Amino acid sequence: MRAVVFYEVGDIRLEDVPEPKIEHENDAIVRLTASAICGTDLHMIRGTMPGMKSGTILGHEGVGIVEEIGKNVRNLNIGDRVIIPSTVGCGYCSYCRCGYFASCDNANSHGEFMDAGTAFFGGPKHTGPLHGMQAEKVRVPFANVGLVKIPNNVSDDAAIFLSDIFPTGYFGAKLAGVKKGNVVAVFGCGPVGLFAILSSFLLGAGRVIAVDRIPDRLEKARELGAEIINFEEEDPVKTIKKLTGNIGADCVIEAVGVDAEHPSGVFAWAKNKISGKEKEFKEQVKKAAPKQNPDGDLWHPGSAPTQAIEWAVDSVCKAGTIGVIGEFSGGVTNFPLGKAMGKSLSLNMGSCNHRKYIPYLLKLVAAGIVDPTQILTAKAPLTSAIAAFEEFDQRAEGWIKVELMPDM
Repeated sequence: MRAVVFYEVGDIRLEDVPEPKIEHENDAIVRLTASAICGTDLHMIRGTMPGMKSGTILGHEGVGIVEEIGKNVRNLNIGDRVIIPSTVGCGYCSYCRCGYFASCDNANSHGEFMDAGTAFFGGPKHTGPLHGMQAEKVRVPFANVGLVKIPNNVSDDAAIFLSDIFPTGYFGAKLAGVKKGNVVAVFGCGPVGLFAILSSFLLGAGRVIAVDRIPDRLEKARELGAEIINFEEEDPVKTIKKLTGNIGADCVIEAVGVDAEHPSGVFAWAKNKISGKEKEFKEQVKKAAPKQNPDGDLWHPGSAPTQAIEWAVDSVCKAGTIGVIGEFSGGVTNFPLGKAMGKSLSLNMGSCNHRKYIPYLLKLVAAGIVDPTQILTAKAPLTSAIAAFEEFDQRAEGWIKVELMPDM
């Protein structure tokens, strides 16, 4: 079968690989009908999420059709259309029983009760690892718990968003404690940030202020009802304060992560601030991405790993709450702790417990309350995946969210 395979930082290839097989009694083999490219995939290729094992198939977003099941998978039939959650949980450990599927004791092959981290498809060595879903087929462990059946009236185009980024955006809004009437600031208007905006409104936010610098991402945020700030053109912290009567946002969602960028410094507001921080940011990048392998304009790590979280701390009100859903690697050790403590902030973060939220969000989609396809901006056949990755890496116009079609 064809699949996108990681070889080393800056080197991914579309290749023929062996088809997956049932390995355990609770496995399923799913033939993928849609997968997607995520910003987390770029972290690995850019080197800001180290530890990838050469030969790992990338991709952690997928929907498809069940082709084979192990004998302990008792709730599925061959032929079922299913959503595959990005993170994997066993369903019976104490964490899974409390809804913390991303903290499962058993899904990560590094062993029970180890601080080994979340198990997800197509991830680094410390996450398992499991082969991913930018392929024609995938083996799904704990399929009796993870796989969620898709109603007939929900298309693959809609269902693919429920595999990862819609639940993650919703999780971010929950982490940030969004309540009715709140003013919410969202840093990052990539796919997850856009769903964080949508989810904040679902939870009753009175206003959402969105910060980014990519024009089509900002315009998409505005279409969702957000007030937008281009951080290349104005200081986002000062502008948020100005828009909130100098109080700040009640809740902030950091949806950028380790590949955050600082302003270019072209604008007067940014020149002095960035020149004073450049040395610090460069040291952060070295720690976050000890191995880099850029190819021309491609695969460059972000210039300022902690820029978005620093802005988040500065722009939230006293006693406010910050939810962090942008991915950070262990090499990122800087955080404005003193400032956060001085403002009495609450900080919540983590990997999304997808399986907890997918059934509820799927009901909203099936009922027509939410149309996730409004975030979809590009489709490409799996055979063109490398070119699609390059467009996505460059944040090219029209490539906000990319769906890969194995059968196209």
